[in-house]
Amino acid sequence: MKKIIAYSLLLVFLPFLQNCSPDKANASSKKGIPKADSKEIKIVNKIPQHEKFGSHWYQGLAELTSYKLEQSRYGEIHEGHAVLIFVTEDFLKNKQVKFEGRTEPGDEIVKVLKLNFTRKFNTGVYPYSLMTSTFSPIRANKPLKISSTMQEWCGQTFMQINQKSESFEGISHSYFQSEADAEFSLPKETIFEDDLWIWLRKAPKTLPTGNIKVIPGMQFLRMRHKEAKAYDAVAKLADGVYTVNYPSLGRTLEINFSKKFPFEISSWTESDTRLTTKATKMESIMLDYWSRNSVNDKLYREKLRLK
Repeated sequence: MKKIIAYSLLLVFLPFLQNCSPDKANASSKKGIPKADSKEIKIVNKIPQHEKFGSHWYQGLAELTSYKLEQSRYGEIHEGHAVLIFVTEDFLKNKQVKFEGRTEPGDEIVKVLKLNFTRKFNTGVYPYSLMTSTFSPIRANKPLKISSTMQEWCGQTFMQINQKSESFEGISHSYFQSEADAEFSLPKETIFEDDLWIWLRKAPKTLPTGNIKVIPGMQFLRMRHKEAKAYDAVAKLADGVYTVNYPSLGRTLEINFSKKFPFEISSWTESDTRLTTKATKMESIMLDYWSRNSVNDKLYREKLRLK
């Protein structure tokens, strides 16, 4: 309990002051923050599997999609790119690492859909590089593990959350004094924004809607120096658009996706009362990228329009 309280106190400060192989904004936003409605909460405990799920996700390939990124940071919009890498893997549930062919007594192997979410952009002379990895069982609505890193020329941060029997347990390490090193716990019923991206790809009609509590994405938490806790949110699903609004944060995430399987993500926005971050799809390919590491394989980066 003392660690949780200490962690909460460490993260209460003004955000903008700190510169510096698997299975076979531009303009300022003047919009007001909508109020929470009284719609009944909709949450499912077990996610149904689409009849075409295996034919798409069990090819032994990953789905790589590149996006043109217009990232809000320090009161301006900075150009860059983002990549969403979805791939299925065998995962050791108890150790929460990728299964590589060796087991020990007590090991349990589960299939997960993994998302590696990267974004890169420059702020003036120095670059930002962010990556979040989320591991979510195929049929479950709770992730087993989320880890996230952010590097820029001032320093770096790391956060990881693991599902345990009674709760989610987290650790955080940061270059910044106000955040430093911390440990914290989250209730088992927690919904994670980072997992919603995977949930959408599995069965978008079952996404949680209504008045819910959500842990915002780790990349947002680290860039805005916010506490890792559940915030009140209003989630809506309509015609290929999933929206999560956080009234107390003045932030809205909107994800646009195809209504047909495999429910590709075409774009997203992250809006606050100042600016809007935008990401727009450029290219998408299915590829065994882990074996494409020779000099000649750079052609795949060209296909994805990545510099």
